[in-house]
Amino acid sequence: MSTLPPCPQCGSELTYADGPLYICPECGHEWSTTAAAEEQERVVRDAFGNVLADGDSVTVIKDLKVKGSSSVVKVGTKVKNIRLVEGDHDIDCKIDGIGAMQLKSEFVKKA
Repeated sequence: MSTLPPCPQCGSELTYADGPLYICPECGHEWSTTAAAEEQERVVRDAFGNVLADGDSVTVIKDLKVKGSSSVVKVGTKVKNIRLVEGDHDIDCKIDGIGAMQLKSEFVKKA
């Protein structure tokens, strides 16, 4: 019997492997064999490759313009008690003088 996972889109048990992909013949959906493992083990890293976690403190490494405002988050601004979230901007935080905002992990370093 096959140990292949069912299709995540339609639930069909008739999936088959084609190289690094799983393919569903019923709906035509294709997905990576490593996609499920990557989703479960999502790791957020700073600009220097350090692993970030909820509650960490980070320092901004580049001047960042605040969208919709004339404010700028300056280089060296320390941000305490970050929270990791899903999406392109993967850090949720509060910055003194600016307020709540989201940052990309590629513009911070772990303090």
